[in-house]
Amino acid sequence: MSKLWHGPKWPEGVPYEVTGYEKPLFSILDEAARDYPGSTYTIFNDFRRTFAQVKDAADRLAAFLAARGIRPKDRVAIFLPNLPHYPEIFFGILKAGGVCVTCNPLYRASELNFQLKDSGARAVFVMDHPEFYATAVKAVVGSDVETVVICNVKSHLPRMKGLLGSLLGKIPKALQHEPGHLMYEDVVRSARPEPPPLSIDPVKDEALVLYTGGTTGVPKGACLSHANLLSNVLSTEQWVRLRQDSGPPQMIKKGGAHIYLGVLPWYHSFGLTLCMLTSCRNASKLVCVPDPKAGNPPFTEVLKSIEKYKVTIMVGVPTIYSAFVHHPLIDRFDLSSIVGCGSGAAPLPVEVIRQFEEKTGSVIFEGYGLTETSPVITLNPTDPNTRKIGSVGMPYLGVDMKIVDLDTGMQELPQGEDGEIAVSGPQVMLGYWNKPEANQEVFRQIEGRRYFLTGDIGHFDQEGFLFITDRKKDMIIVGGFNAYPKEIEEVLYAHPKVALAAVVGVPDPHTGEAIKAFIQLRPGETATEAEFLEFCKTRLSGYKRPRTIEFRESLPTSVVGKVLRRVLRDEVLQKNKK
Repeated sequence: MSKLWHGPKWPEGVPYEVTGYEKPLFSILDEAARDYPGSTYTIFNDFRRTFAQVKDAADRLAAFLAARGIRPKDRVAIFLPNLPHYPEIFFGILKAGGVCVTCNPLYRASELNFQLKDSGARAVFVMDHPEFYATAVKAVVGSDVETVVICNVKSHLPRMKGLLGSLLGKIPKALQHEPGHLMYEDVVRSARPEPPPLSIDPVKDEALVLYTGGTTGVPKGACLSHANLLSNVLSTEQWVRLRQDSGPPQMIKKGGAHIYLGVLPWYHSFGLTLCMLTSCRNASKLVCVPDPKAGNPPFTEVLKSIEKYKVTIMVGVPTIYSAFVHHPLIDRFDLSSIVGCGSGAAPLPVEVIRQFEEKTGSVIFEGYGLTETSPVITLNPTDPNTRKIGSVGMPYLGVDMKIVDLDTGMQELPQGEDGEIAVSGPQVMLGYWNKPEANQEVFRQIEGRRYFLTGDIGHFDQEGFLFITDRKKDMIIVGGFNAYPKEIEEVLYAHPKVALAAVVGVPDPHTGEAIKAFIQLRPGETATEAEFLEFCKTRLSGYKRPRTIEFRESLPTSVVGKVLRRVLRDEVLQKNKK
């Protein structure tokens, strides 16, 4: 059935539906190792691992986990930054029939303990590092974790670098290891590359329990099936068509034609699906970036990596693109190898798009998705002639989307009207882990299909492009009028001195809520509150204007670059209580 977005702007050659995703997720590694065994998969400090080597390690890890008592559907946690061990471990867990639980390596012990206990993880892989390992040791207390595997980077470095690093003490290492904890290289070396026999239902069986960031409350584990994740990977493969040289846009070629920059964390759905898994599917190279901010000034090392390895594809968030274009040494690096970039998680300022594309000659295409949707549900055409800046694009292959009323989530609204975004498609999660009440809140049966209520407000234009107005829970009510933070923030971003901006509602005795803006200025800039209040006066209706403005050296952001309005709002509320 044709949809609003299946019009002239729909990318040429892209099918309306996605097929071939009803198989185990680890099949993409097996296929890459079969077809391109000698091609490089991971690159880390000049050390390269081929698809055949990564598959061999994954097969050995699967045999090891099975021998340790991990059974189908048991959860196994990965508490690592973007190291070359990551794909080996991720696919190894799946090949054992286990379910991956990816954990933020910056978690404190209490946060990791919650995730381990909530998921019932029975094993955890952790980096050999003074802080990360110490955190894991504390976090496993009181959990079901029986097996701890320690990953040292030395095993994934060129021999001479590893030797020199050990001699000079430059390779991270925990001060001491607990009895019974195992070393990754010993585990892989001693196991045979013989995964246990499995019977997997790709549509019903979980591959991943991925916890939401908790920006709206207690973190919940989104259960994503093999088919959820693979459908998103295959849709991306069909959708992304890049122009190279003078020919028409083409699908990404397989077998090492492209180099992905692994700058987004792989414990998060954005970096995991769009980078680690997608690069595996098309047998491309993947540059491992465990710390994007490394270097002096920050982000210098990742710029060096782009130039050194001639990165062609980058998936990032607005804060990363902004950091690049404002980097004081940006002109010293050749970034012209980049041909295509994806952006999501937050709005990307138009000026940042312009500057980045001017510097690299690439194209940035914005999209939209959630942890619960594996993550992509809309994406702009990757052809600069048909993308629509300011929009998050059109629904992905096989996706149906409705704009529904904010009260019940059941009534579809007329085209062009703002409402809650509801999505149905092969990438929508099975549900939240052990949270039946939460599932009832977010799922609706409409016209025989299961829809997920995203909590985001938006509308479609006449060509089927989706525009996000705001988060449902972030809406501010000023004297009975609805004010959406994103709209006000876009005005603030138009000011040339602004690097980051956030708007929250604060209690007001007269209007119920008033608008307060937080601004992080660009380096070297100074400004006054009066200057910005005047700036807003000619650009916003009275009830939408910030009442007060607070300047900060930095604003709190999530791991994927979203400014955390909740944190700022909580700070204001706490201050008012004193």
